[in-house]
Amino acid sequence: MGAVVGRGVAAILVAASAMAPASAWAAGDIGGATMGGGWALPFAGMLLSIALGPVLFPHLWELHYGKFAAFWALLTLVPLVLLRGLDPALGALLHTALLDYVPFIILLFALFTIAGGILISGNLHGTPLTNTVLLAIGAVLASFVGTTGASIIMIRPVLRANDARRFNVHVVVFFIFLVSNIGGSLTPLGDPPLFLGFLRGVDFFWTTTHLFPGTGFAVLVLLALFYALDSWFFRKEEGAPKLKDPTPDRAIKLWGKVNILLLGGVIAAILISANWKPGVAFTAHGVPVEGQNLLRDVILLVLAGLSLRLTPKPVRAGNEFSWGPIKEVAKLFAGIFVCIIPVLAMLQAGREGAFAPLVGLVTNADGSANTTAYFWLTGALSSFLDNAPTYLVFFELAGGDARELMTSGALTLAAISAGAVFMGANSYIGNAPNFMVYAIAKDRKVAMPSFFGYMLWSGAILIPLFVVLTLLFFY
Repeated sequence: MGAVVGRGVAAILVAASAMAPASAWAAGDIGGATMGGGWALPFAGMLLSIALGPVLFPHLWELHYGKFAAFWALLTLVPLVLLRGLDPALGALLHTALLDYVPFIILLFALFTIAGGILISGNLHGTPLTNTVLLAIGAVLASFVGTTGASIIMIRPVLRANDARRFNVHVVVFFIFLVSNIGGSLTPLGDPPLFLGFLRGVDFFWTTTHLFPGTGFAVLVLLALFYALDSWFFRKEEGAPKLKDPTPDRAIKLWGKVNILLLGGVIAAILISANWKPGVAFTAHGVPVEGQNLLRDVILLVLAGLSLRLTPKPVRAGNEFSWGPIKEVAKLFAGIFVCIIPVLAMLQAGREGAFAPLVGLVTNADGSANTTAYFWLTGALSSFLDNAPTYLVFFELAGGDARELMTSGALTLAAISAGAVFMGANSYIGNAPNFMVYAIAKDRKVAMPSFFGYMLWSGAILIPLFVVLTLLFFY
């Protein structure tokens, strides 16, 4: 693999050297208006690798996903340096790294570490009412500890509650819908796309107030559907011989309570960074890192360290905690954030750039934003590609000005946010926790549907729901 990457980079260097223009570019300005569509190919390749790698060649992907990310990143960076110049390329890279990638990964690391220290032991009997309550708790929890954190905390208690049920696949499917996706739409902590919006200037509670009606409607409808379906399956099981319960009912106990306080610290740190403006900034190659954001990131790292220090090891062992998932996220998102640099530059060029046709798709004849198109296009891509970079693409397509989007463009921003978060539930690869929940459930002998089998569930349940949401909120 390393030799292949090396030969590929060498070929890029030769080709780029032959095409390099004589004109110079200002630091950080890579000239998005003059870029052709070919600059987006590494970004597309990166996302397709993430989408198809775990499905088509899982063993190879597990061993070499970092090399795939490095290959696509180099395929972006080398031409940027040779065709646009070292200073502009370095400025754009530092802007993305310091203002987007580093704080993004630090938050995910803190939430992953702290949530991994919260363990729910014991077991309940998985009746329709109990299951519905568990899913509701998980959906609410997702907006405060993230969809990944809520999935880590809740999936094992849900599986234990239903491991003596003959029909339990639907429980995990609705868990993915509600806990791993839609429930995380009410704060920037809930889902990575929303935190990227926060980093771009969207107020912390803007998401709560503007997405609450749509989220509340979707959650209530799904919980009602689940209760009806689970009740039907429960009655169907009554006449069949009872299965032996591998985890008999025991009192529920919460371990690692100190992490709940630390989660409060995470929220406080983010709110401080949003509201306290000391006017101090540190500059690296023209990229200003504001003091309040640097303080927030330091506090998050300290809180994660405290979680590691204060949480007993058996508690993390009970959650089967490991660093593998966060390492994978860090490497893959490093590749994504590098590859998206020219894409965002072209989107910022608007009708003057290579993505002018895409601008036309989301714009009405009178020049206003087509919120329905924003919701469905953001959602369609988020269903199969990672929803965080998809959110960024459409955020920039809508103008990229957080102040304007939160006011005159509020419906557009709500459509983008809801599309990215809600429709990540349409497939196993739409959002990171989906596949994790699938793997844990399958390991616990749940007969999980295949990739396309799951999409039959999401297509039958979620797509009609999203049509109704469009008519009620985004039309």
